[in-house]
Amino acid sequence: MDKHTQKSLRNWLKLQSKHAQQWMMLSIVTGLVSTVAVIAQAAFIATLLHSAIIEATPLEQLTSPIIGLIAALIVRSMATYVKEIAGFKAGAHIRVYIRQLVLDKVRQLGPAYIQQKQAGAWATLILEQVEEMQDYFAKYLPQMTLAGAVPLMILIVVFPQNWAAGVIFLLTAPLVPLFMALVGKKAAEANRKNFKALQRLSGHFYDRLQALTTIRLFNQADQQVEQLNAASEVFRKRTMSVLKIAFLSSAVLEFFTSVSIAITAVYFGFSFIGELNFGNYGLPLTLFTGLFILILAPEFYQPLRDLGAYYHAKQQAIGAAESLVEFLNIAVDESQSTTQVSSTESLQIEAKELIVTAQDGTHLVGPITVSVEQGESIALVGHSGAGKTSLVNAVLGFLPYKGSLKVNGIELKTIQAASWHQCISWVGQNPMLLHGTLLENLNLGDHSYSDQQIQHALHQSHSDEFVQTLGLNYQIEDQMGGLSVGQAQRLALARAILQQGQLWIIDEPTASLDSTSEALIFDSLSQVTQHKTTLMITHQLSALSTVDRVLVMEKGQIVEQGSYAELVKQEGAFHQMLSDAQYLSLDDKENLDG
Repeated sequence: MDKHTQKSLRNWLKLQSKHAQQWMMLSIVTGLVSTVAVIAQAAFIATLLHSAIIEATPLEQLTSPIIGLIAALIVRSMATYVKEIAGFKAGAHIRVYIRQLVLDKVRQLGPAYIQQKQAGAWATLILEQVEEMQDYFAKYLPQMTLAGAVPLMILIVVFPQNWAAGVIFLLTAPLVPLFMALVGKKAAEANRKNFKALQRLSGHFYDRLQALTTIRLFNQADQQVEQLNAASEVFRKRTMSVLKIAFLSSAVLEFFTSVSIAITAVYFGFSFIGELNFGNYGLPLTLFTGLFILILAPEFYQPLRDLGAYYHAKQQAIGAAESLVEFLNIAVDESQSTTQVSSTESLQIEAKELIVTAQDGTHLVGPITVSVEQGESIALVGHSGAGKTSLVNAVLGFLPYKGSLKVNGIELKTIQAASWHQCISWVGQNPMLLHGTLLENLNLGDHSYSDQQIQHALHQSHSDEFVQTLGLNYQIEDQMGGLSVGQAQRLALARAILQQGQLWIIDEPTASLDSTSEALIFDSLSQVTQHKTTLMITHQLSALSTVDRVLVMEKGQIVEQGSYAELVKQEGAFHQMLSDAQYLSLDDKENLDG
């Protein structure tokens, strides 16, 4: 990580601090109040000892300094407590804000981008890397101010007492931040590498955990254990390199602080025995002055030591911020997305010279020109990699595009994503069911659906037969645990029916189903998509006789289009696909017979 990158990341981190400015100011103010209490505490202790030892003052005459000392201790304790609470609140507010930024960006980029990263890597980015910024905002930034203000306040009260001690403080104070910077300059790079290793380890582990059954079936457990061990070993080494820098930094700070305090103590020791006679403005050195300054000496260096301890938190935050800022800076064109579309109107889609690209600008589909009329059913067919899913993702608003893509005459880029998605009912080949009840998976937090609407959706999707047995409060485990694939797909179809979208987008809904479930799904779809604009991706060519038009895609282009009957008669790509499908079906039958 070069200096320019580190500087830009520091500026970004400081910019986020404005979202908790009040809590940070409270932390700083209470830190200053604590310093005033420390100075008063030192003065009262020095007064008590000087009066008792040198002046032999009776105890009953020392009531005022004793009460003052107790009050100073109470004020210091309360100020320190409030300072810690305020710092934590500042960090918590900013963490919530940054995490919301990340989640908003995830929503803007959509599923097409999310699938490019492992789930474990996303968890590390959203959870752990944001958490690693807590100490930077809660402790380091307030301490930056206190590290300058507290020593200055102590110097203001020390110089009138003894200028020599003040000079010692003044000359030795810069050594602490100087060596802190020298030792910790590699910490940001070490933390960055550590977070990268953690992301890889998290993603690797989570993916293997999800595929545990497959790994065991293919007898790959030993190999995967070796890979996990290798990834964890890389993470261990990088973690230890970070800790090595942190402990080295702490040791250096402790050394120079101890030396500085020792110099002050030696000066006063020689002054008390008469070997040194300067620094007290020509006046005799009193026990009060010596004790007062020696008590304050550790407090003078403490803010600098704390800053050194929190300097590691700064480098940790910079390391964590790198991938966060890189992710947040991904360009998403939502500047003009202000138009809303009605979720009750029929939809017409028109594409002219449409080119679909990935987020990084990679060409995926196009240029294509096609229109989908209101209430028309369209099937997208083609071999894997032809661009069908990319085209659908562009229609969903998940991928950027060039050219024109209009919905009811309105450019899709100008339509608010939330408004557009209200118009769509989506059924994919891998239904996403959450850990929760059947009812929670149906309404997805929208409690406006009536019992009658829910029962109607279950009936239309042929889900009522198993829902009546299990009950709407039946708990679904992770990875659709407790339901068969067919049941999960029918439940996802019921959820889409509840959405009541005017545009149905269907992606291989029967890809993993048996013949019975496939028949039920197609029967449901034929009913619920009547008079609705429908866009369906499928490899089931035999089921295309019911759609209005078939679009055949190859290498990101529409090479043929027409009705099923028209395309069958042509000696083109669709005819070849149909012949291949029939040959494979016949081959499978012969294998089964054999």
